[in-house]
Amino acid sequence: MAQDGGYRAPPAPLQAIVDAPRAPTLSLSPKRNLAAVLPTPSLPSISEVAQPELKLAGLRINPRTYSASRFSFYTGLGLLDIDTQKEIKVSGLPASPRIADLAWSPDQRYLAFTHVAFADAARGVKESGVELWLLDVQTKAARKLGNAPLSTVYGRGFSWMPDSKTLLVQLKPAKLGAAPVASGIPTGPAIQDSVPGGGVKQLRTYPDLLKNEQDAQLFEHYITVQLALLDVAGKQRLVGQPGQFSRVSASPDGKHLLTTSIVRPYSYIVPAHDFGHQIDVRDLTGKVTHAVAALPLEEGLPPGNDAVSAGVRSVSWRVDAPATLVWAEAQDGGDPARAAEIRDIVYTQAAPFTAKPSVLARLGSRYAGVAWGRGDLALLSESWYKTRAVKQWRIAPDQPSTPADLVYAGSFEDRYNDPGQPVMRADAAGLPRLLIALDNSILLDGQGASKEGDRPFIDRLNLATKQKERLFQSAAPYYENVVAVLDEDGSRLLSTRESPTEQPNYFVRNLKQQGAAQLTALTHFAHPLPQLKDVQKELIRYKRADGVDLTATLMLPPNYDVKRDGPLPTLMWAYPQEFKTASAASQTKGSPYKFNAVSYWGPAAFLSMGYAVLDNPSFPIVGNGEQEPNDTYLPQLVADAEAAVDEVVRRGVSDRHRIAIGGHSYGAFMTGNLLAHTRLFRAGIARSGAYNRTLTPFGFQAEERPFWQAPAVYQAMSPFNYADKIKDALLMIHGEQDNNPGTFPIQSERMFQAVKGLGGTARLVMLPNESHGYRARESIMQMLYESNNWLEKYVKNAAPPAAEPAAK
Repeated sequence: MAQDGGYRAPPAPLQAIVDAPRAPTLSLSPKRNLAAVLPTPSLPSISEVAQPELKLAGLRINPRTYSASRFSFYTGLGLLDIDTQKEIKVSGLPASPRIADLAWSPDQRYLAFTHVAFADAARGVKESGVELWLLDVQTKAARKLGNAPLSTVYGRGFSWMPDSKTLLVQLKPAKLGAAPVASGIPTGPAIQDSVPGGGVKQLRTYPDLLKNEQDAQLFEHYITVQLALLDVAGKQRLVGQPGQFSRVSASPDGKHLLTTSIVRPYSYIVPAHDFGHQIDVRDLTGKVTHAVAALPLEEGLPPGNDAVSAGVRSVSWRVDAPATLVWAEAQDGGDPARAAEIRDIVYTQAAPFTAKPSVLARLGSRYAGVAWGRGDLALLSESWYKTRAVKQWRIAPDQPSTPADLVYAGSFEDRYNDPGQPVMRADAAGLPRLLIALDNSILLDGQGASKEGDRPFIDRLNLATKQKERLFQSAAPYYENVVAVLDEDGSRLLSTRESPTEQPNYFVRNLKQQGAAQLTALTHFAHPLPQLKDVQKELIRYKRADGVDLTATLMLPPNYDVKRDGPLPTLMWAYPQEFKTASAASQTKGSPYKFNAVSYWGPAAFLSMGYAVLDNPSFPIVGNGEQEPNDTYLPQLVADAEAAVDEVVRRGVSDRHRIAIGGHSYGAFMTGNLLAHTRLFRAGIARSGAYNRTLTPFGFQAEERPFWQAPAVYQAMSPFNYADKIKDALLMIHGEQDNNPGTFPIQSERMFQAVKGLGGTARLVMLPNESHGYRARESIMQMLYESNNWLEKYVKNAAPPAAEPAAK
């Protein structure tokens, strides 16, 4: 039965969560003594979300503004003095600001930002478009900079040049003309060919692809931009001719531009990032001075998560040199199945780019980037997904013959031994560099995962001796996360600090002080939902039947007492994760000292309706040795669920017959499987999921094998194949315009059709104009309305089943 009765609202306690105030965002300045304060608006209305939208080559474009159509924005701008803790008001902002992106000038004198304007005669706005604005930090006054609208289909449309006086901008070309209009009459069929002998390629399922030549012409129109240099006085100089630039960046010395252009032929089966690209170095007039690479159209990679392109890739500037290119090239053809002692070579080439490229590193796995510092010190990373192995090397970029020194080797899924990330600092050109002390030590910023939960830290690492000194670590009863290191010696930190009853606020921590004097509060954000301040939260630990340690966050309503009040209806919300070792799967996640945040997006909202919530219970899928995790997906998934159910029942907070399971995306896939293969749950809530893995035949999530290599795995993991076994109530919610590879709306439509046709209990809610995540206030209200009704009917008021087995 089809229904369309308009948008509905959930009960008042859930509405209050949707409309709770949201804390502003802070953006720290390069000198770290100021921060931009950006108020976060309430949820947009469906009229905002339903703006015109083109879906072309994997991009979503607002044709009115020549911008990406789905972005978040801020509704104001102020400044905060870090040293005095005083807020500074700003004048001259646009009326009803919609600030999309911002960037400080390297010298901190200016703050550039984009304002997305929509034509509105009543407010005197003549045209829709993305405007560039400039805040003078000294005068605290903002003004519009230039008259030509930006094009932000790719990126934010502007960046600072190293001189702090000029911006490199991407304009909508003045002579671009109107977008081509389709006649509606086909000019012929759309034809695709495969190339004989092209080899086996992974062809993931992508949304929003080009369908015909008319789409291709529209795509070309909207990605065509005019590069220009715009100074802070508003004087503009065009750089070359308009082109289809997807990326542009200035060299650290400001004398060269690295540009990436999209070129034909296009494709109907892959998005724009796999189209052909021309990478060039240009001078400031736009003239090509060096052709870096001509990359062909790439319709798929070799199988495996370690597969990469065969040629030049990851081209960038070396930030600690005037104008030096850096890139990687695979030595195994990009195919991880091909035996090779050296997988990647990393090259550099300095201006004027006439000398032969120099070898920076030869790597046994894939290049994963460089943290640049000086000519004698940089940190280069490599990784290999198949084994989860990561390595970090100290190198001397100016002395490539100097042997690399191994700084760290481990597994990226081993959170307990993660050393953290090197602390970076913006240099005079505004580019990120390693913060290096006189003794060649660096700082590391880590999450500090442990059996007791996450405890963020700052370490000092002496690169010569490999000795570490812990400068700071978060301590109970608070969770404190370092946002930035304010001083060169690491003695002053900007952090966010929270506790179960105190929402995150910004603090300055001075490690040279003692006790409470170390902390100075910068912000004083109030609890957004005081009625839920006394929510009870506990990080619990329990074991799977095979001995794997599991964790979860158990949340209970305010004033609940298990002995007095007895078991509650319960909602579990999970997302499975693959691991290569049981030890990594057993590691504790989260922290017992984080704020008891109750948002509309997660399950905690239903605390307000009297439910117990088990949030993010561990659902590891482990593949030891040569075994792939998904080879035993179903028995492990069921064991994870049984352990979670047994634990909440053992604690007395839940009844076995009043538990629901839910999840988003891969969590929705999990939900379908648990309802198909167990009777542990009376209901399921599956949002934006996929249920038939044969519709994603070239891999999904972390599964590397294509369907034809592991058909039994694909078939067994697809709950669609077991729709006849689903005997409990399944609610499916999906955005009509889901843009996530693999979770096409047809997945939910066909799953609903199967359950319905087989006599099961299901409901399908398709949210208009929504993508993989939902944005409109009306959509969020409808999501909560549907979920609450489902839980009330099938869980809260469920009668005990008559002698039903716990599992099939």
